[in-house]
Amino acid sequence: MISSLTCSHISIALVDLLQELTDVDTLNESEEGADALIEALLDAQVFGMLVTNLDRLDESVKEEADGVHNTLDWHIFNNMGHRNVSDITLQMYSHRKGLFWNLGKENAKMPFDANKLYCSEMLAIILQNSEETREQLGELDGIDTLLQQLATFKRHNPANSEELEMMENLFDCLCSALMLPANRDRFLKGEGLQLMNLMLRSKKMSRNSALKVLDHALTGPEGVDNCTKFIDILGLRTIFPLFMKTPKPNKKIGRMKEEHEEHVVSIIASLLKNVKSNQRQRLLNKFTEADHAKVDRLMELHFKYLDKVGAVDAQIEREKVALRRQGEDVDEPMEEEFYLRRLNTGLFTLQLLDYIMLEICSTGPASIKPRVMQILNLRGGSIKAIRNIIREYAANVGDAKSTETKEAEQQRLLSLVDRF
Repeated sequence: MISSLTCSHISIALVDLLQELTDVDTLNESEEGADALIEALLDAQVFGMLVTNLDRLDESVKEEADGVHNTLDWHIFNNMGHRNVSDITLQMYSHRKGLFWNLGKENAKMPFDANKLYCSEMLAIILQNSEETREQLGELDGIDTLLQQLATFKRHNPANSEELEMMENLFDCLCSALMLPANRDRFLKGEGLQLMNLMLRSKKMSRNSALKVLDHALTGPEGVDNCTKFIDILGLRTIFPLFMKTPKPNKKIGRMKEEHEEHVVSIIASLLKNVKSNQRQRLLNKFTEADHAKVDRLMELHFKYLDKVGAVDAQIEREKVALRRQGEDVDEPMEEEFYLRRLNTGLFTLQLLDYIMLEICSTGPASIKPRVMQILNLRGGSIKAIRNIIREYAANVGDAKSTETKEAEQQRLLSLVDRF
């Protein structure tokens, strides 16, 4: 009978062999041969078997810890360039055993090491690309595991750049997992909202990523329960100070002010769409506090992003003119590309800002709309431009689970335009 020690040695030797076989120089000798090798390894489920062998390795033994490191190491995949990387990762981590091992490795009580970083990278990639894995993550109590791991950063910053990268990967895992409605419920029951709320108040390096997770948790019809709970835990006291003043960017993380503003505005828009009765009234009343200071801030951001979108629109129009002079047509795929560029440059945030503006003018206290109109008149703003922005927003509403849901959202937006 082969001993477990011998099996461990065999699996370590197999990883070493794979690294040699996928050496850059070796692969470049024959692209056709390299592709055939990778396909053969995939067909033989070699990458999946590598993960099942991780349980055999004892990381307290240096040689075996190195074996774990090499199994997870992106060196093998980097050698392959872009050849089947997603297929390899899916094979390694889409089955329950591989995912369970990864989640166990992300136990909060285990000290940080390079292998935890690799596990977080793997999890982030597979969860982004596989709905089946998101389901398995939830079934394996993975949401709780991720929240427990991230709770470490509620009061403490990562010790170094590698631990910072791991923290960011774990937040990305949560964002991907929350795309599944069932995981929104698990996030709610696991007190994920409370943790994100505390992180937003703590002003640690985790704050920006917590804001992104909160945005994912509240958005869409699936976010109704989380929106309700967020107001119950006094989340408005957390989110509106971030709305009123954008924090300075953290140099180590490198995020821009615009990303922060997009998430904050998206959260407020989700709350307006999803909460009802007394909670909705509490939300609307926020815009009348301190002599309508939040309305003033809303309009300030509206003009900021209107200018940004105006600049990119002018650039796109110049490009269209140049293309037509060259005898090229601006076809539908090109128009879609231009629209995505506008969204990424600030149009999406502008659409949300103007949605909030129309919503609070239509359903909020009577003093809000006169304040909005006063600021528009003072700054030469255009009601017609705002209406057109929301009409374009309604025309491009996406991600609805059904045609009926999409059409209902479009009609709701257009009715706000009619009442403005």
